[in-house]
Amino acid sequence: MPKARTFSFFNAAAARLLVGLGVRLERLRDAIAAANLPRFATAPTGLVIQPPFEIRHPERIFLGSDVKLGPGSVLRPITRYPGSWLRHPDGDQATQKFEPALCIGDRVTATASLQVTVFDRVDIEDDVMFAANVFVADGTHAADRGDVPYKFQGIARTAPVRIGRGAWIGQNVVISPGVTIGPLAIVGANAVVTRDVPEGCVAVGAPARIVRRWDGATQRWLPWEADPGDAVEADGNEVTS
Repeated sequence: MPKARTFSFFNAAAARLLVGLGVRLERLRDAIAAANLPRFATAPTGLVIQPPFEIRHPERIFLGSDVKLGPGSVLRPITRYPGSWLRHPDGDQATQKFEPALCIGDRVTATASLQVTVFDRVDIEDDVMFAANVFVADGTHAADRGDVPYKFQGIARTAPVRIGRGAWIGQNVVISPGVTIGPLAIVGANAVVTRDVPEGCVAVGAPARIVRRWDGATQRWLPWEADPGDAVEADGNEVTS
């Protein structure tokens, strides 16, 4: 056998071996992570939450099947405020109790670092796709006074959040309390969503604004509030994950 062919054969064999080893290590990592997951309110099948992760009050988290969350994810239903980090040294702070529920549907996926904080209710419907570093919260810190540290003023303006079936949420998106994102909507990277996004629409920017919509009649993306004759191509750069 010529030397060049022999060298190529062994290179290919080594590559196959390394790929196989990588797959086995990934499966082992996922198996170890699964063994360390807490017991949730439901008994989901096909669940993967890659380490490291932070999960609080799993009894208040309802998961569908085949949910896949990448490393760095935080699922945080809050039942009492404040936690130990935010307490006043003299106990001079607002104290509150909550009854949160986090509901995640089937086949929801997140690349990495999905952070969900829940005081009331957050619903993430089937087949939602998150890019990395998405933050979702259904409450925010109070700011009734400007002469007291905000961490001591408690939580205000709690309102449920819903992310509709099949939506795509881009990289570094922030979703604010009370927002509903409709089914099959797209939220572009780095957007801050403070208002509802209708079904089948694309929203970008901070604060997010709607820039286009899917028209079922013409099967085309159209500018927001435009006539069907003004069809445009969906610009992938606006919704980079």
